[in-house]
Amino acid sequence: MLETALKGSPRYWGWLGILLAVMGIGGAMYMWQFTVGLTVTGLSRDVSWGFYIAQFTYLVGVAAAGVMVVLPYYFHHYKDFKKLIILAEFQAVAAVIMCLGFIVVDLGQPTRMLNVLRYPTPNSILFWDMVVLNGYLLLNIVIGWVSLQHERNHVEPPKWVKPLVYTSIIWAFSIHTVTAFLYQGLPGRHYWLTAILAARFLASAFCSGPAILLLVAMLVRKVSDYDVGDKAIKALAKIVTYAMAVNVFFFLLELFTAAYSNIPGHMHSFEFLFAGHDGHMSYVSYLMWVAAILAIASLALLIPPKFRDNMKLLPWSLAILIAASWIDKGLGLLIGGFTPNAFEGVTPYAPTLPEIMISLTVYAMGIFVLTILYKVAVSVKREVA
Repeated sequence: MLETALKGSPRYWGWLGILLAVMGIGGAMYMWQFTVGLTVTGLSRDVSWGFYIAQFTYLVGVAAAGVMVVLPYYFHHYKDFKKLIILAEFQAVAAVIMCLGFIVVDLGQPTRMLNVLRYPTPNSILFWDMVVLNGYLLLNIVIGWVSLQHERNHVEPPKWVKPLVYTSIIWAFSIHTVTAFLYQGLPGRHYWLTAILAARFLASAFCSGPAILLLVAMLVRKVSDYDVGDKAIKALAKIVTYAMAVNVFFFLLELFTAAYSNIPGHMHSFEFLFAGHDGHMSYVSYLMWVAAILAIASLALLIPPKFRDNMKLLPWSLAILIAASWIDKGLGLLIGGFTPNAFEGVTPYAPTLPEIMISLTVYAMGIFVLTILYKVAVSVKREVA
């Protein structure tokens, strides 16, 4: 089937060329980082995780979000999601590849990654994060590719695929839960020391991931003849709305607990994120207000059915939601956790230009893989139609 990716319009090849150009520029930045080390980043002793790990965390949620399509289709036989299934599985593949890419660039020296395999430590959450991420990647590649191959041959997928599908549903919850445990395992970080952090991660994943999937599905419908159908889009938009409402609710629970208890350690991170702390005002403080406004705006546009079912307005509502969740989880969660630090000091952190360029490279790599996989999927669907 891969040969179908080698045929395309000039627009298709032009898009791949742009992605390769971004990868080339960012790759040069990565070689610089590889040569001189992580000094080219804004990381420090007090802020040892930065933009790379923040993007890793956000994309783990995007990968896990496929379960919001797979679960209704296989557990509740919701057939309207049939055309979304393959897009969701391939989105999960691309998202996990980006997650692994961000881990590689964060390590500085990629060979250090082998230490997880050479010296396996099952009592470490990091070890289990490696297991669940690679397992989820393998599951989605096998399920997606085998199902598509059999559809092309006009036969039903083999019976052994279904147990893998059920396993992948459970696995999707595990990848984001284990990632949340990575944060919760650092008791000196009050912002992350909460029992509902894993639940917050899942709620955020189940709104932002399907929102990205819907936007991409709409884009695929515009540039090709593959249409997942308005009914599927409206149903998934409803799920996104519920998940976003829960996500905002969980955040307000954390805010209320910190403010009502007035425990300094829990209050300081929120103060820093929204108003600055001890005379230190960060760019994140302004962005978090933007995120709060966008989150409210997205709910205002998604909760009323007449706005949510409007196909011209829906892409904008989803884009607003994605921006809000990315600021909250892709910046605020990590920087708020490290600031103030365990000694009540404030160490400013901002991603440097090389960090941003290397991150764009990882994103371009993931989008490149996604484009190839979607090209294969759309071509096969067109053949069997």
